[in-house]
Amino acid sequence: MKDPNIIFEKCNKTLSLYNFKLSRDQENILKFIPDKQKRKETLNFPDVSENQVIRHFIDLSSKNYGVDTGFYPLGSCTMKYNPKINEKISRFNSFLNMHPYSDNARVQGILEVLYNCKNALLEITGMDDMTFSPCAGAHGEQTGLYAIKAYFQSIGQNRHIILSPDSSHGTNPASASMAGFKTMAVKSNVNGFIDLVSGGLGFTSPAFPDQLS
Repeated sequence: MKDPNIIFEKCNKTLSLYNFKLSRDQENILKFIPDKQKRKETLNFPDVSENQVIRHFIDLSSKNYGVDTGFYPLGSCTMKYNPKINEKISRFNSFLNMHPYSDNARVQGILEVLYNCKNALLEITGMDDMTFSPCAGAHGEQTGLYAIKAYFQSIGQNRHIILSPDSSHGTNPASASMAGFKTMAVKSNVNGFIDLVSGGLGFTSPAFPDQLS
């Protein structure tokens, strides 16, 4: 029979595996804690064995949905599949424990990895340049918007409106606003697709960006 989902349902009152007896030093510290901040009731911990605790939480973790157990259709930046060796390398202490303000002389190894990866991505995509600065999807779209803004400024055009589907992620209009743009929502049609004609914008030409200048 499968174990109950609630760990308190597994309690066995004949077990008592924890002991919160305070040391002398800890008892002295209690003198400096106001009475109103001290717990009056006994902590309600379940009386279970270590084995039961481990099996219980491993069972709960198997109920989580992730890229290792199924397909994730939204393309979330936190749910994309990365090869396990990449995950392991990214957790090397030389990466994790490096302070972001470290002197350049101390981070030459990391800079070499980033440089080689950058060149590989530029060759694959055919782009002129790229950056690893964005730390997440929303950060990436905001960085892209700043690049778009700088491009139009460089060619003397003042573009100030960003089209965003009404089904888009909430960070889309937020990022546009932070980059100094105004967001115009494009309504979806009955099939859930973007409809530039009947979506509230009234565009009749495929060159609709020119109408926003």
